[in-house]
Amino acid sequence: MRKPQAPALTVLATCLLAACGGGSTDINFGSGDYAVNLQPAGVRALSSISYDGGSDDLLTAGLGRAGLASATAPTLSATPTAAEMRRLAIHTNYRAIVDTTAGGGFGTLYGPNITADGVVGSGDGKIAGTEHIAVDSAGNTMMLQVPASFSAAAPCIVTGTSSGSRGVYGAIGSSGEWGLKRGCAVVYTDKGTGNGVHDLQNDTVNLIDGRRSAASAAGNNSNFTAQLTPAELAAFNTATPNRFAVRHAHSGSNPEAAWGQHTLTAIEYAFWRLNETYGVALPDGRRTQVITPANTVVIASSVSNGGGAALAAAEQDTAGLIDGVAVSEPNVQLAPTSGLNIQRGTRAAYTGGSKPLFDYFSYANLLQPCAALATAAAAGPFAFTGGTAFVAGNRCAALAAQGLVTGATTQAQADDALARLRAYGWEPETDVLHASHYLFASPAIAVTYANAHGRFSVKDNLCGFSFGAVDASGTPIPAAPAAIAGIFGTGNGVPPSGALQLINNNAVGGPRNQGAAVSASTNALDFSVDGALCLRNLWTGTGANALRVKQGVSEVYRTANLRGKPTIIVHGRNDTLVPVNFSSRPYVLRNSQVEGAASRVRYVEVTNAQHFDAFLPFPGYDNRYVPLHLYFNRALDAMWAHLKTGAALPPSQLVRTTPRGGNPGAANAIAPGNVPAIAASPAAGDRIVIEGSTLRLPD
Repeated sequence: MRKPQAPALTVLATCLLAACGGGSTDINFGSGDYAVNLQPAGVRALSSISYDGGSDDLLTAGLGRAGLASATAPTLSATPTAAEMRRLAIHTNYRAIVDTTAGGGFGTLYGPNITADGVVGSGDGKIAGTEHIAVDSAGNTMMLQVPASFSAAAPCIVTGTSSGSRGVYGAIGSSGEWGLKRGCAVVYTDKGTGNGVHDLQNDTVNLIDGRRSAASAAGNNSNFTAQLTPAELAAFNTATPNRFAVRHAHSGSNPEAAWGQHTLTAIEYAFWRLNETYGVALPDGRRTQVITPANTVVIASSVSNGGGAALAAAEQDTAGLIDGVAVSEPNVQLAPTSGLNIQRGTRAAYTGGSKPLFDYFSYANLLQPCAALATAAAAGPFAFTGGTAFVAGNRCAALAAQGLVTGATTQAQADDALARLRAYGWEPETDVLHASHYLFASPAIAVTYANAHGRFSVKDNLCGFSFGAVDASGTPIPAAPAAIAGIFGTGNGVPPSGALQLINNNAVGGPRNQGAAVSASTNALDFSVDGALCLRNLWTGTGANALRVKQGVSEVYRTANLRGKPTIIVHGRNDTLVPVNFSSRPYVLRNSQVEGAASRVRYVEVTNAQHFDAFLPFPGYDNRYVPLHLYFNRALDAMWAHLKTGAALPPSQLVRTTPRGGNPGAANAIAPGNVPAIAASPAAGDRIVIEGSTLRLPD
């Protein structure tokens, strides 16, 4: 637990009257040395806007709890303003993380009206304060939200690195809400992803504030502009009209490699910006540093990709900026490491170790459509029926022809595909989610990360895939101007997103939406199996493109050395997107091997919880799963208590929840009994322990 250091502001004021300080960055005030507040190198401050907590605010953009819960998005004018884009982005990003239905717990277990101490209120939960926007030297947008309740006498900072491929508001509903309620400054970064969308046909881009502009006029205020010469742009548009480049896929920077540093830069920016407000003014206009790492509680936090970024930042924190870490379902991957055994109950041990995200996504993208027809998966939400079942059956046949599944019938092939996913490391609890995850996530993520890791340009059309709008038949068409005008507020950074779809350029008869494309090798509708095989070959193959992707993947491996920082990792056992066997479980085990007795990592695995809380209102999700977001909040509460009062961290444990039950689409309302607390002293049968090279988990 950190203790604040002197000085008192009265001492600083006395020094100013004596005109001390000279030209040095360290100023002696008689009772100690005090540093001048210096702007971090490469940081460019853009705007500072204060919100009254009524008509507009930090957390809800003036929408309040009811506005966030409403499925009706804020409207945009014909030429959207920055304020309109911000409001739409907050509405979209909040709802992308949290189930905003009352039956799911919004307003009773979590939400803007719940106080930091868990008291249920009836208000809108609006939070007054100031929002500062800046960019770093890598072009990443950073945002510092300072609530009016922030105390310079007891400062705290929480990080909100964006989840998924989202923009700077991506963590507004996760660590953003939690930190603002605590009176902490929350610092966000889009970590090199975000809704930078370049309309190549019309040569327009998003500005940092979300508005659209001609690329030539945007300059360094562009959120993202594809690196194409005028001749390359013209040639691309002639050969492949009406396409778009997106930042995460096409920036050429492999952003994940620097997610940790992006988060640390954001923290440095937060300290500078806070001291510009609260530091004492010097005669030359500069400010003193009164808010420092020594007297400030700093928690690195976020979910999914943002959680992985927080862990990376803690690993790379040589300056001692971070005090503790609390994350949920982190996308984190280790370099190939032997001797990592995961033993769940009496089941056969999983010994496959951490797997890179591109490895398991390219594998899922190949097998999931077929596996979704398996007997054990057939009753899941968005189960394939009718036309989708027909196309999935064709994928099974294509895989069988390649020797990738076995079986004489579609059912046998599907059962084998599911068995192979389980053998690769997916838990049985994920079986019923393969259909929905394929429909909503797997192809998009496989394509985006292949491009990102290999640093490919949009002009490469890697594996024949591109992004664009399509008509009812799946044929590329010009995107509706209004849809593109608002994409900063509606997009998620990884198409399919809003108006943009994933297009198979190599389809028989011409480019089509990848789900409506006839594959050349099979002459069948099979969810573009040729493209899926190409993507998988980028991991299993040895060609030049595969080597580029593997090199990029090697740059994102983490060490699991958290420098002894107290850390709580929460993960849902049913996570099908970032499965526990590939991420949190091996990371926790490896940390114990690397840090030994110095490790202060705690792991909380939650039953009946999966990756997408925003899916919980969907039929089949509602009655099966509980909100993992609630346990993320509880992990942050536990970390806060530890850092502020010295309270013990909860032991690693399995939390056994109870689904809401009821019929799909009409689930019972959640109750506190469905979601028991993280136990301070869990029962022996619920403890997660490490014994040598084995992580042991209860069944």
